[in-house]
Amino acid sequence: MENLSGIIRGIHHVTAGVEGAQEDVDFFATIVGQRLVKQTVLMDGDVPIYHFYYGNQKAEIGTIMTSFPFKQSGVYGRRGSGQISITGFTVPEGSLDFWKNRFEQKNVEHGEIEERFGQKRLSFFHPCGLGFELVEDPNDQREAYISEEISEEYAVKGFHSVTMSIREVDEQMRFFTGPMGFRLTGQDGQYYQLEINEGGAAKTINFKHEPDLPQGSWINGAGIVHHVAFAVADDEEMNKVRHFIEGLGYTDISEIKDRHYFHSCYVRSPGGILCEFSTSDIGLAIDESIEDLGSTLLLPPWKLDEKEEIFDYLEPVVNPQIQKINK
Repeated sequence: MENLSGIIRGIHHVTAGVEGAQEDVDFFATIVGQRLVKQTVLMDGDVPIYHFYYGNQKAEIGTIMTSFPFKQSGVYGRRGSGQISITGFTVPEGSLDFWKNRFEQKNVEHGEIEERFGQKRLSFFHPCGLGFELVEDPNDQREAYISEEISEEYAVKGFHSVTMSIREVDEQMRFFTGPMGFRLTGQDGQYYQLEINEGGAAKTINFKHEPDLPQGSWINGAGIVHHVAFAVADDEEMNKVRHFIEGLGYTDISEIKDRHYFHSCYVRSPGGILCEFSTSDIGLAIDESIEDLGSTLLLPPWKLDEKEEIFDYLEPVVNPQIQKINK
């Protein structure tokens, strides 16, 4: 096997730490207009922490932004290099003026419309400081979630890309264009664009070369992206990935972990960004129907004995898309 381009299908999900739970739900489910498709909890550690999943109408892989609200536990990250600095979503062509006006009306910090790699884009920021951008992409045909305030002609489709802040380009480039199977498709100043398979939405990553930016923290905490996950088909493919990566000397790759809705393993790339590989054959509908996704707080089987304690600890959250309290 030369590289993993035939196995890695693109971005699976992106996971970040945020502050308040309701603040996060309101930001993604109301302002950005993603569908809240899963309410569960962080599966590691003893302190109950929400784990929210947001996606498109069908909760497709390649659309799922996930977050851990850390306000109650008080865990904060330090932004810097070695992290994902921008998470990009696609929107229809000609929609950025709508989004700029919307962000102004909703008091969301944002930048100006600009163009990079031939695509118009608009940066904006989560209340906890996380960086995002909307990228116009007429080729993305995924079904967006439609709300009363955001119609189909403007709605977010899913991921476009992630931008990785790195101090040194060479080793990170070798990792992604070597074993990972991406190809370099453009450079624009300090930005490098890489794509896998056919490229485009959810099959693109960017490097931002920032040699003077101090190293950010690698913890799981509020204000930083913890990891980007890349999609593989199933456990068989996951084992191929794991053994291939390990055989090239990346021996700190983790064991395969059960995340209930998928199986995962993790490796830290040379530039510092944590990369996950996640299976695509289980899905979010194993414990609630597609129609009811995100309607209530659900726990993995191994935490059901702690249900009462967990529910008592977590702040109640209202899903504005169904106006139903999760407890």
